[in-house]
Amino acid sequence: MTRLQNKALTGRELAAFGAELEAVKQRHLADVGEVDARYIKRIVTAVRYTELLGRGLLFFSFIPPLWLLGTLSLALSKILENMELGHNVMHGQYDFMNEPSLRGATYEWDIVGTSDNWRSSHNHKHHTYTNIKGMDDDVGYGLLRLFPEQRWSPFFLPQVLYAALLGLLFQWGVAIQELELGKVAKGKKSWAQLKQEVKPLLRKANRQLLKDYVVFPLLAGPLFLSVFAGNLVANLLRNLWTFMIIFCGHFTADAQVFPKSVMDNEEDGHWYLRQLRGSSNLKGSKLFHILSGNLSHQIEHHLFPTVPARRYAEMSVEVQEICELYGQHYNTGRLHRQFGQVLWRIVRHAFPSRPEAGLPV
Repeated sequence: MTRLQNKALTGRELAAFGAELEAVKQRHLADVGEVDARYIKRIVTAVRYTELLGRGLLFFSFIPPLWLLGTLSLALSKILENMELGHNVMHGQYDFMNEPSLRGATYEWDIVGTSDNWRSSHNHKHHTYTNIKGMDDDVGYGLLRLFPEQRWSPFFLPQVLYAALLGLLFQWGVAIQELELGKVAKGKKSWAQLKQEVKPLLRKANRQLLKDYVVFPLLAGPLFLSVFAGNLVANLLRNLWTFMIIFCGHFTADAQVFPKSVMDNEEDGHWYLRQLRGSSNLKGSKLFHILSGNLSHQIEHHLFPTVPARRYAEMSVEVQEICELYGQHYNTGRLHRQFGQVLWRIVRHAFPSRPEAGLPV
C-alpha cells in the first residue's frame, strides 16, 4: 500500500493552515455549555443502567439467553464507560461543568490501569509527541513494528500473535505502558524504581479483579462460574473493541510516523499538520461514533483533544474543507477497510521493510 501524497506547504501556508484549525477549535470551545453537559449526563446514566441490567441478568444466567444478554449489556457498559465517558472526561472536556465526578484530573475509570498513568502516557506523551518514533510509546506499544521506519529485528516475526494477545488483554497493555518495562530490561531503570511505580497499579488491578471475578460471582452463589464467565467475556469484548478502534485511528496505510527532528522549532502549523497526517477516521452511524467514544473521529480528537467529543462530527466537516483547501489528505474510511489496512501493517512489517522513498515526514 502506498501513502497518498500531500501538498508541500510553504511557511506562510502552514501558518494559515494552523490558524484556521485553531479558529475552529476556539469557536467550538466558546460554544461549550448546557447541551454538552446534558449529553455527558445521559452517557453517565447509560453506563450506570446498562451495568445494572447486565449484572442483574447474569444473576439469572441459568437461562442461557439471559447470560448472553447480561454479558452483552455489561460489555456495552464497559465500552461506553471507557470510550465515551472516561477517556473524554480525563481529557478535561467536561471540566467546565465543575462537577467533581466528571473532573478530568481525578476521574478514575473501570479498567485495571490507573487513570494517573493514562493521563501521563496518553494525555501528555501521546498527544504531545503524536507518532514521533522514540517519543510516542503508542507507536507499536513497545511490542509491535507497524511502520518501516521502526528498526526490524527477529523479535517481530511472530507479532501477529503479539497483536492478538494485545487485543484480548488490551486493558493490561494500557495498564503497564507507563511502567516502561523495556527500560528495566535495558538497565535504564532500576528495579527499585519499578517496584515503587507498580504499587498503585497493583492496588487498582486488585480492586478490579476482586469486583469482577470474586465479589459479583460470590453474590451469585451457585451461579459463580456463570457470572465469572460473563464478566470475563464482557471484559474481553471491551478489550477487543477498544483495540480495534484505537489501532484504526493510528495505524492505517496512510498514517505516518515521524523522526524526532520534527520537534526542532515546531510551530502550531507543524503540530496541527502532524496530528492530521498521523491519524485516521472511521465512517459510521451516530451510534457507532458514540460506542467508539467518538475516536472514530481520531483526526479531530488529535487536533482538538479538549473539545467535547460529541462535537467532532460537526467539526469534521470544517476540517475536511480546510484540508481540501490546503491540499492535505483527510484519511477516512469504513471500519472493515481501515482495520484491514491495520492487519496488513501487522503482517507486512513483521518482516524486513524499508520506508518508501520521497515520502514527506
